[in-house]
Amino acid sequence: MPADRGSVARTPAWLRFSGSVGPVGVATAVLWLSLIVLLPLAALTYHSFDNGWSGFWNAVSAPAAVDTLRVTLLVSVVVALLNIVMGTLIAWVLVRDEFPGKSIVNSLIDLPFALPTIVASIVLLALYGPQSPIGVHLNATQPGVVVALAFVTLPFVVRSVQPVLMEADKEVEQAAASLGADNFTVFRRIVFPTLAPAVISGGGLAFARAIGEYGSVVLIGGNIPHKTQMASQYIQQQIEVDRPVNAAAVSVVLLLISFATLVVLRLISDRTARKETAAR
Repeated sequence: MPADRGSVARTPAWLRFSGSVGPVGVATAVLWLSLIVLLPLAALTYHSFDNGWSGFWNAVSAPAAVDTLRVTLLVSVVVALLNIVMGTLIAWVLVRDEFPGKSIVNSLIDLPFALPTIVASIVLLALYGPQSPIGVHLNATQPGVVVALAFVTLPFVVRSVQPVLMEADKEVEQAAASLGADNFTVFRRIVFPTLAPAVISGGGLAFARAIGEYGSVVLIGGNIPHKTQMASQYIQQQIEVDRPVNAAAVSVVLLLISFATLVVLRLISDRTARKETAAR
């Protein structure tokens, strides 16, 4: 034992196991984060101002850019709201109901994370395109874009709400029902306040993913300016016509919108955590 203590004492402090990664681990994490995230984003932002502030403003305020950002935000908000409703319903069914094939359905929820999004666009085009076998034609329409984005963003709300539902106290719901509350009242007054932070978080993540999505809408959307052209498609178009600065400027706008969304979600999460701590 004394020998062991001596060897530990001779070990440099930064190499001793303390339950934390230490300065070397922190430095490695910061370096990797900088190489993968911070430096590319900084380079993109710097490139977007190659023509100065006026050039940046002209790029993002051009009528075509404004229209594509408007379409992108509108469709993304619709997709987020749709996911909030349907994702919460699916999570409720997966947690509270039992039915044959439940494990398969639960596994399918994560399929959009693993499936290349261009494959989703091909599948949707085959199902809802000009040769639709079911007679539903959504090609080159905003509803078609909504369906494509709803597909790729489905898991966010489901996987955010599901663990909260699993940990919810059913006894409170049963007590309210025994006192005469109907199902809607129980959900509105007891269940939803508990689920609200998770629902908002999942909806926000779905929105942030939708505004930058490309693969799933590239075929089914039709890329029609002022109608179905998403910002990601507009960015590619600007690169193809040799306007990389314009593409970078619009990309920075999307970056700012996504970052603002994530900041709001973090603030909501921190506020919820403080309330839960105070309640204890």
